[in-house]
Amino acid sequence: MEFKAIVVDVDGTITFSDRSIDCRAVKALRSVKVPVIIATGNVLCFARAAAKLVGTCGFVIAENGGVVEYEEVECDTSYIRKCEEAFDMLSRHFTLERIDAEFRKTEIALRRNFDVEKARDFVAIGDSPNDIEMLKVPGFGVAVGNAHPELKKVADMVTEGEHGAGVAEAIRHIFE
Repeated sequence: MEFKAIVVDVDGTITFSDRSIDCRAVKALRSVKVPVIIATGNVLCFARAAAKLVGTCGFVIAENGGVVEYEEVECDTSYIRKCEEAFDMLSRHFTLERIDAEFRKTEIALRRNFDVEKARDFVAIGDSPNDIEMLKVPGFGVAVGNAHPELKKVADMVTEGEHGAGVAEAIRHIFE
């Protein structure tokens, strides 16, 4: 099979756990004849620096896909308002420290200096495969009765009721 490019994560993939670069990865990436694209959850300036150090084509993906640069920078800022709202809500319950706030354009990153498990104490309810990640993160994930089988596999609870009836059932179960 012929591949047209390689997309590679940085932290823990081409670096060791202490974030030092693994030169074996750099050597291997420099040896390929296809473009190498750096993808990271970190900010754009970090992604650019990693791309330069590795010797890639200059195409970078930063902020978990929110920022893409190839000749020009494109940012998906459509979720930042929701991120700010979530940050404000969580700040009422936890002491939070933002990381790289002045550089991040599409998301908020937090220092893990609070009990993440306590922060997960919320409920997510869904029905389709695109809700899988949403159900994996919270303290309790619910799939309504008409949910896709893949979602039902990751849910903590699957309701008998479908659609809104399933939502009502979950709420009764959780809060009564």
